[in-house]
Amino acid sequence: MTPQPNPQVGAAVKAADRAHVFHSWSAQELIDPPAIAGAEGACFWDYDGNRYLDFTSGLVYTNIGYQHPKVVAAIQEQAATMTTFAPAFAVEARSEAARLIAERTPGDLDKIFFTNAGADAVEHATRMARLHTGRPKVLAAYRGYHGGTHQAINLTGDPRRWASDTGTAGVVRFWAPFLYRSRFYAETEQQECERALQHLEDTIVFEGPQTVAAIILETVPGTAGIMVPPPGYLAGVRELCDKYGIVFILDEVMAGFGRTGEWFAADLFDVTPDLLTFAKGVNSGYVPLGGVAISGKIAETFARRPYPGGLTYSGHPLACAAAVATINVMAEEGIVEHAANLGAQVIGPGLRELAERHPSVGEVRGVGMFWALELVKNRETREPLVPYNATGEANAPMAAFGAAAKKRGLWPFINMNRTHVVPACNITEAEAKEGLAALDAALSVADEHTA
Repeated sequence: MTPQPNPQVGAAVKAADRAHVFHSWSAQELIDPPAIAGAEGACFWDYDGNRYLDFTSGLVYTNIGYQHPKVVAAIQEQAATMTTFAPAFAVEARSEAARLIAERTPGDLDKIFFTNAGADAVEHATRMARLHTGRPKVLAAYRGYHGGTHQAINLTGDPRRWASDTGTAGVVRFWAPFLYRSRFYAETEQQECERALQHLEDTIVFEGPQTVAAIILETVPGTAGIMVPPPGYLAGVRELCDKYGIVFILDEVMAGFGRTGEWFAADLFDVTPDLLTFAKGVNSGYVPLGGVAISGKIAETFARRPYPGGLTYSGHPLACAAAVATINVMAEEGIVEHAANLGAQVIGPGLRELAERHPSVGEVRGVGMFWALELVKNRETREPLVPYNATGEANAPMAAFGAAAKKRGLWPFINMNRTHVVPACNITEAEAKEGLAALDAALSVADEHTA
């Protein structure tokens, strides 16, 4: 439901924001954050009464939508019972959240270390890998994002790393497969897979396998472009890790908990990593929570050797209660299956239909509730609609596309020359079609910038 407009309150909220809030990834005087009055399900609205269908699901984390009543009630109940408690104790909400997560992780990833978010989950996963192997280096892909803390941002492959890249974080980068913009001159998925694996093994060999602690990959890269890996690639990485004694880390912070139509994207490829990081969808972001799922062999390393790491709020009861409720809701309401079916039957076909009509769409790719449209100036040359990491006037075509979507009541996810379609995993079919219709209209604006 949408409440009555209240512009006066909205103006006060925005004024306080502009006076005191320092925003992420932004030049503070060049942004104009909307003042949001409320949200429910797959939608939110501002104080002027404008309603938006959220095709971003926050930052790809409200997998069960906003304000699910069962999760809200669980948080309230936990707050009335025990708002917080130190991580060194056994607490019911913490234990139950760990049990439910371990039930769903692939293989023997049965130990759960709780963090506050995805970035610190990555920090601890890489620390565990280095301590387990006694090796210093971590291999990470160029097209990947792993978080904003020191180690996580250095593992990141996109331009958000550049300002903080010290060059001393023990990170070695490589190219992961992406056939549409292949670095390997591949013409088929099989060629892309084989050549990407050979490139990765060459990188390991030339860096010195005895120096490499871990390889970290997003199972399906998120903000970098939702490039679903070709068949056999992740299994091939698993084989290389086994061959050289390297820890395999899958980052499922964005791809996990139903986003790809499976509890974890690793299940799409029948691959089990040694460590798996998660956050976001574990409780739909209702209270900050992340973690690392740990295999038996790595857990054994710290059975009698203290793990040198921890967080004050590790396994916070409110966050864990939200996770328990979220996982139970997803199971009871069939949200994972819904995401798979709606992606296969409505979102995917709908986006491919749009691509047929709009020359600005170079490629459609994705799975479940995890899709991207690659927008281009020219389909033949595949020149991006805007240059890599464009800002200001150079980014005008994407800005115009975004404005057109918002004008039609759709809040789009835009990153560089792409728009991602990542709504709540329980979005209705009617809402999905409403969003596709708005996207159709907005793409006509992008078409004006094609050649």
